[in-house]
Amino acid sequence: MTRQVTVSLGTAPDNKPALRRLAPSRHLTEEVVDQIASEIVRGRLSPGSRLPTEQELMATFGVSRTVVREAIAALRSEGLVVTRQGSGAYVSADARRVPFRIAVVDGASSISDVVKIMELRLAVELEAAALAAERASSAQIAAILRALGEIERAIARGEGAVREDFNFHRSIADATGNLHFAQFLDFLGRHVIPRQSIRLSQGTSAQQRLYLERLQKEHQRIAGAIKARNPMAARRAMRGHLSNSLDRYRRLAQRGLNT
Repeated sequence: MTRQVTVSLGTAPDNKPALRRLAPSRHLTEEVVDQIASEIVRGRLSPGSRLPTEQELMATFGVSRTVVREAIAALRSEGLVVTRQGSGAYVSADARRVPFRIAVVDGASSISDVVKIMELRLAVELEAAALAAERASSAQIAAILRALGEIERAIARGEGAVREDFNFHRSIADATGNLHFAQFLDFLGRHVIPRQSIRLSQGTSAQQRLYLERLQKEHQRIAGAIKARNPMAARRAMRGHLSNSLDRYRRLAQRGLNT
């Protein structure tokens, strides 16, 4: 982020919405939606309060009028805001009762947010792994193994393997035979692999490579258990994988550091 700009909506000085200028991205509308939604959910934009004008939002986020209008339309469709012709957009009176959503996690967010999402994933993905071991077709197991190989090749190229890591978890969700597991991961999207938005470490590239290789060994245990059609082992391997990451982020949260 280049700088932080806040817009006063008549709230107390210590309770202003913390809207931040956005860096260039192909997902600007989504990022605007996430930031405003987060301020609403956290109560810094209270029900009935007026959102900044289009011009103010354009200046705050550093985006075009089109992006702002698309974001307001998306917030309106979610029931978070209402628009009044000639007056602007306002936080919906029942905004706290909208469907479940998770606001964006990025380098400016606390690691405690990452920990909460990891805890949620732990509760869901353990059962996904077990169901995949029970139900996966031969084609679905092959897809899991392909995703595993893609991670291996990305690491060998010196990359972070973020997209490949997500695809691995997504292929397991597909193999459950329950589309809601896959939809859940799609909903979490970029939150699933927090290292893409929270810096991996302050160590060297070699240390980061070792970290990714440790993760890959955990992935291999998960894939092996699913291929062997052993639900208990698959659940245990997934628990070990996610618990290790969760413990790491909890330690960082206690130290008040970003990875």
